[in-house]
Amino acid sequence: MTAARGRRESELAAGWAAAQGRVAEAARAAGRDPSDVRIVAVTKRFPASDIEILARLGVTDVGENRLQEARDKRALLADLDGVAWHFIGQVQTNKAKAVSAIADQVDTVDREGLVKALARGAVAHGRTVGCLVQVSLADDPGAAMNRGGCDPAEALAIADEVAAAAGLQLMGVMGMAPLHGDPARAFDVLAGAAARIRAEHPAATTISAGMSGDLAEAIAAGATQVRLGTAILGQRPAVG
Repeated sequence: MTAARGRRESELAAGWAAAQGRVAEAARAAGRDPSDVRIVAVTKRFPASDIEILARLGVTDVGENRLQEARDKRALLADLDGVAWHFIGQVQTNKAKAVSAIADQVDTVDREGLVKALARGAVAHGRTVGCLVQVSLADDPGAAMNRGGCDPAEALAIADEVAAAAGLQLMGVMGMAPLHGDPARAFDVLAGAAARIRAEHPAATTISAGMSGDLAEAIAAGATQVRLGTAILGQRPAVG
């Protein structure tokens, strides 16, 4: 092992331990069992070797948001078992077939056309792809900076489409709090959408919400999955 590799392993071990500690603290503060909250390590722009190290540390879920990068890493780590690959970026309909070939779960499903395209791709590749319905948590769901997602009122209909589609499995919902505003209020909206979906689809129990800045509010609102990147892996490498 090179000295640089050893340093990186130590850095990631420390980051992973700190992230687990933060999640556990937030869960206990909310009266919840820390084991009920899963961490997705957001590995975008970090090398495949980091994912390999994280897997050895016990990370079971990684998130990528660019198709080509995710495809390249998955190919490099073809023999890596025990890690679920989440696609956390917005998916263009014409890229859905390719995404369905490499993603174990797509966390950003927000329209009927995308459901159909992902389903066609999953069937063509002989795979079952998990899906989260992304719900917009902006005060104005039509605003340009709403961070993606469907109107909360449309979430159940999209969930119904996912549940009925061959090759797809409805897992639950995902939402990101707006950049400005009260995250607790936003996550309450997401929890409401999740409850309506769960009433019709009891197995759709995932609520993906919360990043470094709003982790506690998300877990207090019932999040079962949180996304942490730089908190685990450190400063993200520059593009280019």
